Amino acid sequence: MYKAISSLSGRCAALTRGSCSRPCLAYFHRASGALCQKSAFKPPSTDVPEMPPCNFSPEKYTGMSKDRMIEIRRQNCNPMTMKVTYYKKPVFIHQGYMQWLWDVDGRRYLDLFAGVATVSVGHCHPKVTAAAEQQLKKLWHTTNIYVYPTLHEYCEKLASHFPDPLKVIYLTNSGSESNDLAILMARLHTGNNDIITLRGSYHGGSPQTIGLTSNAAYKYPVASGFDSTNTMCPDVFRGPWGGSHCRDSPVQTIRECTCAQGHCMANEQYIAQLKETFATSVPNRIAAFFGEPIQGVGGAVQYPKNYLKDAYKLVRERGGICVADEVQTGFGRTGSHFWGFQGHDVIPDMVTMAKGIGNGFPMGAVVTTPEIAASFVKASHFNTFGGNPLACAVASSVLDTIREDSTQHNSLHVGTYLMTQMAELRDKYEIIGDVCGKGLQIGVEMVKDKGSREPLPPEAMSEILEDIKDMGVLIGKGGVYGQTFRIQPPMCITREDVDFFLAVFNKAISGYTDRK
Repeated sequence: MYKAISSLSGRCAALTRGSCSRPCLAYFHRASGALCQKSAFKPPSTDVPEMPPCNFSPEKYTGMSKDRMIEIRRQNCNPMTMKVTYYKKPVFIHQGYMQWLWDVDGRRYLDLFAGVATVSVGHCHPKVTAAAEQQLKKLWHTTNIYVYPTLHEYCEKLASHFPDPLKVIYLTNSGSESNDLAILMARLHTGNNDIITLRGSYHGGSPQTIGLTSNAAYKYPVASGFDSTNTMCPDVFRGPWGGSHCRDSPVQTIRECTCAQGHCMANEQYIAQLKETFATSVPNRIAAFFGEPIQGVGGAVQYPKNYLKDAYKLVRERGGICVADEVQTGFGRTGSHFWGFQGHDVIPDMVTMAKGIGNGFPMGAVVTTPEIAASFVKASHFNTFGGNPLACAVASSVLDTIREDSTQHNSLHVGTYLMTQMAELRDKYEIIGDVCGKGLQIGVEMVKDKGSREPLPPEAMSEILEDIKDMGVLIGKGGVYGQTFRIQPPMCITREDVDFFLAVFNKAISGYTDRK
């Protein structure tokens, strides 16, 4: 167990005194490979929590200087690269292992963002690395115009994780491409054009998927994504309706609720909004409804428990198919299920995925029914890199590793622990409005105050984020207003890591509130 170098108040101090001898902690500790020796880097401040140990030693960095990297970033990389660079003082990443990253100066960071929810089983996981090395020595690339074993072995393995009739797979390179393909297949199959998505959603950055995406930060002032309509997001914290037992999560909102058990007024109101969209904004026949089981970029927004079930019924009545975007929620991240849609007790007509599918290797997939897939052969579609031998070998190893390391189990138990402890900090601080999500797909929504629920301003979010980074933890930001901290780590983190993060987060929030 880590200890705090100085005494911290409240919950933080209690965390430093806790025991780490719980049986489940020992299990998770072994599964993650997290026993690591301390970084050689010494933080400038002594008044910070101390990291858990780590037995992995990174290679010494001897490459390009930081100044030269920034110079090249400004001169030779598209200016968008500088725009999206996190932090006033950027992190110069050199090496990674499991849940840890090291910068060029040898400083270690606990990675709780995983390259935007992409590193699923751990940075440079030994099993996945070995599978990639083995395939590299055999065959790097060929395409699906030929028949090769890795493609078919992987498709059969991936299909085994889906209920019938979701058994037909097309492999791609990214989540945007997967959703692009889903749009095309939905329109071909139904003969309709219009697609509905939820406000606050993110489904990609290609010209087509920008139409599905409903977040101004990712919109350009050009025509894109025709016949796409956004409907109200059933956000039970920030939306007009919500209560204290709406969502499938270990942590509920602080909003009061008078609904009887098994009845949800908020769900009825949000479904009424969807019906209003059908009545006013789209034709009576549509192509598809796209929904993330839990919004990712939107800030881990969850819906009332029966919302997707009711929405799917309405969509199908209008000739549309239902698409579950599992780019961020898939592969056990929600803990209770392998796929996020399973937590809603629905079976979609199509599932799109990427990110965690390859633990950081560029890959994606569309899984659908035989009937919908048959519509795709009305013309020819070719993907040079999708499902190449190296991608399939890596992705196959990821599935094996999730099973062998009990990664989904870890997501459930460590994620639930993290969320319930974060809820205590929510109750302690006025600027923490909500803790939402499930498993290791977590959002912490920051507000000016709980009464108004107005988003904490961007400059305040950046200030807190910077402090957390300076204490050795990397997290993300999201939400329509940039008001939500996103916690989507490699799914190998331990309770000891969580306790360290809680101490860091407590200190950062306490420091901010003291300054204000």
